[in-house]
Order: sequence, then C-alpha cells, then structure tokens
Amino acid sequence: MTSFTTSRRGFLASSAALGALGMMPGLPGAAFAQSGATLRLRFDGDNDILDPGFMTGGTEIETQKQCLPFLAEYTTDNGTFSWQPTYFVEKLEQRDPTHIDFELKEGLVWTGGYGAVTAADVKYSYERMKDTDWSGYFEALDRVDVTGARTGTIVLNKPFAPFIMITLCHGPGAVLSEKAMKDVGEKFTTDFPAVCGPYLYDQTPGQRAVFTANPDWTGPKPAFERVEANIITEVKAAELAFEAGELDCTEIGADTLARYTANMPEGAEITVAGELQYMWLGMNTENPKLADKTVRRAIQHAVDVESILQGAYSGTTKQSYGIICPGLIGQRQQTRYYDYDPAKARELLAEAGISGLELTLRTLNNQERMLAAQIIQANLAGVGITVKVLPLDSGPFWEMGQESKGDTWQDLELWLMRFGTTPDPYEATQWFTSDQVGVWNWERWTSEEYDRLYQEGINETDPAKRHDIYVRMQEVMEETGAYVWINHEPETFVHRAEVVVNAAPSGELNYRRFGRA
Repeated sequence: MTSFTTSRRGFLASSAALGALGMMPGLPGAAFAQSGATLRLRFDGDNDILDPGFMTGGTEIETQKQCLPFLAEYTTDNGTFSWQPTYFVEKLEQRDPTHIDFELKEGLVWTGGYGAVTAADVKYSYERMKDTDWSGYFEALDRVDVTGARTGTIVLNKPFAPFIMITLCHGPGAVLSEKAMKDVGEKFTTDFPAVCGPYLYDQTPGQRAVFTANPDWTGPKPAFERVEANIITEVKAAELAFEAGELDCTEIGADTLARYTANMPEGAEITVAGELQYMWLGMNTENPKLADKTVRRAIQHAVDVESILQGAYSGTTKQSYGIICPGLIGQRQQTRYYDYDPAKARELLAEAGISGLELTLRTLNNQERMLAAQIIQANLAGVGITVKVLPLDSGPFWEMGQESKGDTWQDLELWLMRFGTTPDPYEATQWFTSDQVGVWNWERWTSEEYDRLYQEGINETDPAKRHDIYVRMQEVMEETGAYVWINHEPETFVHRAEVVVNAAPSGELNYRRFGRA
C-alpha cells in the first residue's frame, strides 16, 4: 500500500535545522534567477534504500526516475491519467492482454563501464522483482522473453489490465544493470551500482541530496544542470524557505494553498499533480456498539462533509464519493445510500433503540485531521452520540487495525483514514477484499460479490466495463454503512513562475522532465 501522512510536529526544530543549512530568510542562497542552472527542491527526509525491490517510496522513486531507465511514464489528457513510452524506448506496445512488446532506444549506456542497456537488463530487473518487497506489483508477470539485444516481450501469466500504469510507470518499473547488480551482490542501498539517465546522484545524510549532470548520458539534456534537494522535514518550514527565496519548488499544505489562492506570492505559481489521496470515516462492523447496520447508517447521515471541507481544509479539496480518485476509471459523482440528513440519523437511532451512545474516534495527530475529527464530533453530538477524539502519532495509528500488531483492533470504533494510490482503480480496491480483514480492511466486512468484482476488474480490458465494475464495488462498500466518504486531497506544489513542474499523479516529482517557462 502507498500511504502518505504529513506531520505538523517538530516545526520549530525543523526551522532550526533549516537555518543550519543556510536556508532561513535573510541568509545567502544560490538564487534560481541568478544561476539558471540549479533547481532547488525539498526532500522530507533522507533516502534510505534506492533499490527498487526494497525501497519505501516517495523521494526514493523521485531519485530513481532521474538515474534509471523506465519503459513507460504517466501522462494526462483533460484530467484523465494515461501512459506513454519514455525516451528510453523506441516501442512499447501491448500486443494482446498477456504480451507487451518493447524495443529499447539505441545508444543507452550504463555508467561505470557496464556497456549498453539491453533487453537482458529488463528481463533481469523485472523477474528479480518477484522475490522482493514489491513482488505484488509483479504478481501477474510470468517472464520476460529476450528477442534481441534491445528487444523483448513481457509475458503475463493472466490478463492484468493495470500492469503498465501501476508497475511500469511506477517505481517498481525501474531497470537496473544486470552486470553491475551482480558485482554488488544483487542488492544496494543508497549508491546506484550503475546509472543510465541525465543525472548522477549523491547525498549528504541529514542535509541534502544533489543531482549532477551525467557525462555518459546521450539523451536530451534536462532543463537544469544541477538539482539540490535539501532535507526539510516539515512542510511549514519548506513553505517559509520558498517565501524567503531559498527554494524554487515545494509541496504545500491545505491552509497555505488557501492563503496563496487568495494572495499569491509575487512570481509564484501553483501546480496540482493529482488528487490520488482518498479519506473516509471508518466504522468497525464487528464492534458491539456498531454491529447494527442501522446505527452505522445513522452515522453516515449525521456527518456534514461540506463543513469538514470548509472548516478543516479551507475549501481546497474535493468531496469524495468513494475510494476511486479524480481522473481514474470508476470515479463516482454521488453517493447512493446516504446523504447529510440529521433528522434521518435521529430516526434511524430511534429505530435501533439506541440512546446515549458513546464512541471513540481515532485520528492521526495533525492539523487537518484533528479539525475534521472535531467537526465530526460536533455533528454526532447533534444527533445524540457522544464522541471522544483520540489523536495518535504515526506509529500506533498505522498499527491499530492490524491483528499482527496487537489487540487494539478489537477496541476500534471510529477512525479517520487516508490512503494514497497509483493512477488505476486496481490498487485502491485491493485493500478491502475479504483476505484483507485484519490487515487493511479495518471495517472487517466481507462480500463475495466484492471479491468477485475485484478479480473481474483486474482481468477486464474494456474501459467502460471496468468503470461499471469499480462503481459497483464502491456501492458494495457504502451499503455496509461502514464508510463516510470525505475528500480527495491534492498533491499541490508552489514554484517559481519560471519553473515548469512535472509530477506523477501521486506527487513524485520528475526533475528530468521539468522545464523553464
């Protein structure tokens, strides 16, 4: 699962660290407008593992995109996400549901004297992934057939419609040098065994990562010769650095997006990469207080989502009607089984014979999530339900519904949850199948229909039929009464007007595809 959280804790400490890096207002910096050759960005922490098979994600994927070949990359058309072949290939074509043919571009060379990039490197890289932490992305891969020095065919063991979008375009789709990997024992951490891309990479832990021009690169030169990614752990500190002229681009939070929308800093622009986060209020269907679906339906009717969007997110996020995000096949435009209706909520509670109900709502301890929880608390108080809000740090929060992590799952009642995803509905829907109960399906319901549709969605290649499948799957979820859909949070970046940003829909920046206005 790809999940993202933004912590507000440690802001002052981060500001102090920023000053130590020479990044605070008033201190000298290499201004973008003066140099023109250096792009200054932000990492929220050090890269720990750049090996595609064992990485965490996020900035590690950003780093791979600059230094390693990929066969496909994301593109958009009128807000709909799709894919296109990268510079590294002459051809990438899905011949039929289980065969993808490719031809690498001539002249691609690995650093370190490892020679040309070959189809054998693709075969090694993808077949190796089946035995790594990211093996799920390659579950449908049978093998890669090498048909020439630069040509081959990716063979799937079953039709798997999202393979190009969620595997080849994403971090797991990076290609490695087979010879170089064998020389380093077939695993690495932060030093690439060999590079084929416009940039070389180096990092100083706790301070910054630096990308410099690769002299062996034969492809198109990027718009910036050098990229400096300073380690700034807190979003607020990065926003201050941008306003001080010390960063050229950084992610921003919802409150700052609202402020900039009303009063944009001089010479700045906003780019929204995508809205592939989905947030909801979840309910444990096995908890005795919530086992009656009538009670859960009452809670669905009692929550005023619009007040959450305005009060917690300053009107900067879109209301969601399910787990499928904007731009993806299967996105819904309305709920089917509930709307905001406090009178209906009180009627259902009376029907269930419930009065004086007390519940605990768990949430991550950050600004937006806490505000959202407090609004829900007030909404439910309005229909006679008393809610205690319990804020948690990241570690205990992400473990609380997993049976393998302890017994907290038995006490779960309500929680605010946000997942992130890739640009295909397959990934969002996989966490709610029956075998995910006690893993990521914390609502703990099962449905034979949902499980069947999940498999059909993977196999179906007709976009219209896939859309209908995923709409129905979300209806099944909603009908359980265990979900109140809240919003899709955007991945939003502020940047100098001279900088043209390129980002994956899930928010990973791709510096080699940046431009200058």
